[in-house]
Amino acid sequence: MSSNNARTAIVTGASKGLGAGIAKALAGTGAAVVVNYRVDAEGAERVVADITAKGGRAIAVQADVAGGDDVRRLFDRAREVYGPVDVLVNNASVVTFAPLSDITEEEFQREMTTNVLGTILTTQALAAQDDIDAGSIINISTAGTVSHPPYASLYVASKSAVNAFTVITAKELGPRGIRVNAIMPGPSDTEGTRAIGYVGSEQEAQTIAATPLGRTGTPDDYGPLVTFLASDDTRWITGDVILASGGMR
Repeated sequence: MSSNNARTAIVTGASKGLGAGIAKALAGTGAAVVVNYRVDAEGAERVVADITAKGGRAIAVQADVAGGDDVRRLFDRAREVYGPVDVLVNNASVVTFAPLSDITEEEFQREMTTNVLGTILTTQALAAQDDIDAGSIINISTAGTVSHPPYASLYVASKSAVNAFTVITAKELGPRGIRVNAIMPGPSDTEGTRAIGYVGSEQEAQTIAATPLGRTGTPDDYGPLVTFLASDDTRWITGDVILASGGMR
């Protein structure tokens, strides 16, 4: 696989979980990585320390992707330190599992603003750079847009919008050499899924039983796929939404 040593990558929501794993994987291929976080500064700095200890390049930058001013500041800081941003991984998201009757207007706004508007704002910021002639955007969706699990209607609706956004923006940005793809991770063992009690639960056991590869995913499962999509090896791939769930669907 081609290296990414000439790349500058922003990974949103990278202080832990899938984002942290993706940031480390990109740094391992030589990319300079901006580890974005909203509130977990300690976690973000820990990811940066892990990367730099292995000879990689990384900085942590606080920004809420749901705000345009924050997004502009994020990109300005990345460009100040490493130059034009040509890889963007839209990983930051909010997820709430609740029955239909419990969905509130406030939760709708919170989830849609981060998951959908955040993806739009960061994509706009990358595309607004007039000094790049190529780029790769990888949006992190969910296998739930295929499996449609109960009690995830709001989250899956937001990620379904991200899938559609991926395909359409690939058509718009393709003439500029900017590729846009998405991956749909399956249930994974992360700090978040442990916090909500999923890991070790009966629900996890049922999901594993329905997964051909017979286990729960880990952050390490997604980094190689993202680095592949960020590299020139996938120069002819854009507008794809790729299921990465161990066969669970």
